[in-house]
Amino acid sequence: MKIKYIIIAAAVTMMSSCSDFLEPESLSTFDTNYVFSNVDDARKGVNAIYSHFGQDAFRSRLSNNMTGNTDIERQSGWNSNGDRYQIWNLEALESNRDLEIVWTYAYQAIRDANIAIEGLEASGKLESSDVTEANTMNHLLGEAYTLRAYWYSMLIYYFGDVPYIVEAPKAGNDFNLPKENRNVILAGEIQNLINVEANMLWADQVPYGIEQVNREYTLGMIARLSLQRGGYYLTPDLTMARESDYLDYYQIAKDYTSKLISLKDRELPEDYRQVFMNECKFLTPVNSDVLFEVPFAVGNGDVAWNIGVRVEGGPTAAHSYGSGNNYMAIPPTYYLSFDTTDIRRDVTCSLYKINPSFEQEFVNGGLDIGQGKWSRHFLDTPPGASSAKGTGINWPMMRYPDVLLMFAEAENELNGPTSEAQEALRRVRRRAFDATYWGTKVDAYVAQVSGGKDTFFDAIVDERAWEFGGEMIRKYELIRWGIYSEKMAETVEGLKQLADAAFNGTTQFPDYMYWKTDESGDFTILNPNRRVVAPPDDTWNQQSFLLALHSDQFTYQEWITKDWENYINGPQPGVVRYIFPIPASAIANSQGTLSNDGYGF
Repeated sequence: MKIKYIIIAAAVTMMSSCSDFLEPESLSTFDTNYVFSNVDDARKGVNAIYSHFGQDAFRSRLSNNMTGNTDIERQSGWNSNGDRYQIWNLEALESNRDLEIVWTYAYQAIRDANIAIEGLEASGKLESSDVTEANTMNHLLGEAYTLRAYWYSMLIYYFGDVPYIVEAPKAGNDFNLPKENRNVILAGEIQNLINVEANMLWADQVPYGIEQVNREYTLGMIARLSLQRGGYYLTPDLTMARESDYLDYYQIAKDYTSKLISLKDRELPEDYRQVFMNECKFLTPVNSDVLFEVPFAVGNGDVAWNIGVRVEGGPTAAHSYGSGNNYMAIPPTYYLSFDTTDIRRDVTCSLYKINPSFEQEFVNGGLDIGQGKWSRHFLDTPPGASSAKGTGINWPMMRYPDVLLMFAEAENELNGPTSEAQEALRRVRRRAFDATYWGTKVDAYVAQVSGGKDTFFDAIVDERAWEFGGEMIRKYELIRWGIYSEKMAETVEGLKQLADAAFNGTTQFPDYMYWKTDESGDFTILNPNRRVVAPPDDTWNQQSFLLALHSDQFTYQEWITKDWENYINGPQPGVVRYIFPIPASAIANSQGTLSNDGYGF
C-alpha cells in the first residue's frame, strides 16, 4: 500500500487534534515509549506529521492559494473582502480564517514532529544491533526533523518571528512561549538536519520512494533553508535586511547541494511534460526529477481543483471528469518571457480549457492563462461528473533542477560564475530545448550571462521562473532575494507596454491568436509567438490576446494596475509587506505573550 493511502488518516486514534497550538493534549491514550519501541508503530507515529498535509492549511493554502502574487502568478485581491482576497491584497486582518488555519495546523504538525523526535531519540532503537531496525528508526527521525523544519520555514515566511517549540507537550511545560528570532529558528533547524541527514535513506531505499521524505529531500531542504536564512527578510519597521553572516549560509547551501550531486546525481528526464504527467497518472519514479511530493490519496488534495488546466464539468457535462478551476492565472508577460523554442512554456502555460462537451477551446485571451502542468482530464480514470476536490494528484515539494540551480546560485554568490556554476545552469537548460538548439540556447546563452556575478544572478532569477512556473515557490524566492517589489513593478510596466503596443498596432506579439481543433481533436494555435494580420482560411477562430489587456474605460484592465499595487506602493513603497498578523485566536490563547507589533499592523 502506498503511503498516500495511509498518511491522511494515520494515527487518528493515537493523536487527536488540540484546540490551541500550545495546549498539550493528554498523552494517556497512548504510550510513547511503546509506540516508538518498534518500527511499525514508530512509522505510524511519524505518519501523524504527514497527516497535516491533508488539511486545507496545506492542500489549498500553502501549496498554492497563499503564494501569490508574483511576476509569474497572479490573482485579484482587491475586489472582495474574503479571507483569501485579503491575503492576495496583503491586507489580511487578525480575524482572517485562512491565516488561523495555517497557524493552527502548522503548530499541530510541529507538535506531532516533536512527539516523534522525542520518542525516537528515547527509544534506544537508533543504536539497535539489528542494522535494518537501526537504519529505519534513524530514517524516521530524519523524516520528523525535516517535516518540522518545513513548517517552521512556512511560519517564518508568513508571520516572521514566531514561538519556537522543540519539546513534546507534557505536564509542566511552559506552553505560552514568546516569539523567537526567525534567524535563530532557521539556524537551529538547519543544524538539526545536518545532524541527521547522513543516517537517512535514499528514495530508492525506502518503501514509499518519493512519496516519503528521503535523504535527497533533506539535503535539498538544508540548502533551501540556508538560502532562506542567508537571504533578505522583512523587519518590523518595514525594511528589508539580511544578517552579516549570510555568506556562511550560502556556503552551507553550496556544500549540501554539492553533496547531493556527488552522492546521488541523476540525469534530468528528457520529457519535461512527463514529470508532471506522472503525478496525474499516479506514477512515482525514483532517481529522477521529483525528490519528494506530498502523497495525496484519492479523495484528498486540491491539485487540478484550484490549480491547473480549467475543466468545466458538472452533472450535465458530456464527460465524467468533474470541475477544476485555476485560482492563480499566469500573466502574458511571463508567457512571452520564454524563448519560443523552450519546451517548458507550453507545458507550464495553458492557453486552452476543457469545456462541458469535453473539447479544448481557447481561454479568455491574456486574462486567464492557466497553469498547464496538472489537470483532472489527464487522469486515467474519470473521478465523476460531480467531482471537484480530492483528485489524489500529488504535489511536488522539491525537484532536482532546484538543487542544481541552488548550487549555481550559491556558487555564484561565493565565487562568481565559475565553470561549476555554469555547468549546473547548462544542465537545467539542456532539458528545456531540443538538442539541435543546445549550441545557441544553452552553450552560447550561458557564456553570454556568465560575464559577471550580477548577470549570472539575473540569469538564475530568470531560469527559476521558467523552470518552476506554476509550482508556487516564486514568492519565497523573491522575498529572500530582496527584489519582490522591484519585480512587481517590472511586471506592471511590462503589461502596460504590451497593452499599449497591441492597441496602437505596433506589437510584434499576438494581438489576436487564431486557434482551432484539428481533425484529430488536438488544440492548435496558428500564431502562439507573433502577430499575424489574418488567418489563412475561415477554419480558424479569432480570440483577442494582448488586445485583451486594453480597456477603453481605464486604459488598462483594472487587474493590471490593482493586483500588484500593494506590492509596489504599500505601507512602505518599494517594499512588499508580505508578513501577516498572527491570528487573533493565537494571541488570545497566549495569555499576553504574543502580540501583533510592527509591520504597520
